[in-house]
Amino acid sequence: MLVLVFPGQGSQTPGFLAPWLELPGVADRLRWASAVVGDDLLAHGTVSDADTLRDTAVAQPLIVAAGLLGLRELLASPAEVAGAAGAVAGHSVGELTAAAAVGALTPEQALVLVRERGRAMATAAAATPTGMSAVLGGDPDEVAAALAAHGLTAANANGGGQVVAAGTVEALAALAAAPPAKARVVPLQVAGAFHTTHMQPAVGTLEALAAGLEPGTAAVPLAANADGELVSDGAEVLRRLVAQVSRPVRWDLCQEAFARLGVTGLVEVPPAGTLTNLAKRSLKGVDVLALKTPDDLERARTMIAEHGGVVRTTTPVEVGR
Repeated sequence: MLVLVFPGQGSQTPGFLAPWLELPGVADRLRWASAVVGDDLLAHGTVSDADTLRDTAVAQPLIVAAGLLGLRELLASPAEVAGAAGAVAGHSVGELTAAAAVGALTPEQALVLVRERGRAMATAAAATPTGMSAVLGGDPDEVAAALAAHGLTAANANGGGQVVAAGTVEALAALAAAPPAKARVVPLQVAGAFHTTHMQPAVGTLEALAAGLEPGTAAVPLAANADGELVSDGAEVLRRLVAQVSRPVRWDLCQEAFARLGVTGLVEVPPAGTLTNLAKRSLKGVDVLALKTPDDLERARTMIAEHGGVVRTTTPVEVGR
């Protein structure tokens, strides 16, 4: 069984979209996405520097637009996704991309939501100097105790011995100065403490906006960030998308859901690499591919042929829990 995964903030790098713009129609679709989000995604995907791409209001729309563009070159519609994959998941803002990929949202709905999400989270992040750091290795209990001692939140539990701590810059600096035994603390290039209570103001903004949407049923179940539950009902997908802004991402549980389904192949859409690396550590024996450039499309099509088809061993969540 094949799964598709969609990366989150921090996966973007300067110039990563340039190779994709050589394909027919991609630049035109990116101009349309730019009009929807009110920013020049063409420039951000090709010539903007790392500092510009670190801006939450820039990075989030760019990541969602890039994911949708890359996926369209491989699978042109939710129906085609349903024929190829048994499940999908997106990390943080990538969950919006995943929702659009399976038809729970339209691409335009996803782009409007990510535009407002990025702006609201940037505003929330500006209220207090906060950030995030990856904690690599160490005993899980000792890592948890260290985070609690410093008043930090485990904002991302990514599996494979990686936890992302989030909180004030002072608390993160204190953690880096005295890391847990056998652990490394690596600051991340993000603008705030995402997926913590620091982002609660952004939740209200998205709740008000989401009230006017009419989501569709997902063509393929989505493994939700909060708990790895497989969700198909569009209203439930949308509710979870709004709530996850201030709640931890349990990517470890999403990967466990894939394992229970019997995943044999995993393809990560652009800007790809981060989730593929996590899968290599947590989903041993699974064939993985980071779809970084158009040169990877042929290999991705081969993987669909080898691993594609829908195989489900659990029942998707159809109503709110």
